[in-house]
Amino acid sequence: MKNVLTTLALLLFLGVGSLSAQCCDKSKTTNGTDPSCATKQKSTAVKAYYFHATRRCATCEAVEAVTKEALKEYYGDKVVFESINREEEKENPNIKKYKINGQTLIIVKGDEIVNLTNDAFLNARTSPNKLKSKIKATIDPML
Repeated sequence: MKNVLTTLALLLFLGVGSLSAQCCDKSKTTNGTDPSCATKQKSTAVKAYYFHATRRCATCEAVEAVTKEALKEYYGDKVVFESINREEEKENPNIKKYKINGQTLIIVKGDEIVNLTNDAFLNARTSPNKLKSKIKATIDPML
């Protein structure tokens, strides 16, 4: 009798584990979404952050404009863009989280962070299509 109870407990444990592993399998739901997976899906959203100062040069402004344009052109509303003024928003948690101390353009998905600052400042004004291509090449594998 003890062996039967142990076996049943083990089967129950394994069954519950496999159910939770299937939580975000969209093929298991009728409309392709599962409300219990909303938090998990949100944390894996791709986001673009541009950190800047209050006073900005033409290149700084071009980095933001080209990035916004590329994201809208390639992804519509799929990729969130946030422009953060480091001087006005000193308490913004993303400044500390990503250890920002200057003008910075990063693409983030979960724990994956890609810093595009150098490419952005090299190309935003002189070769905006090159920057757009770099943004696309960075984000496509993340989606």
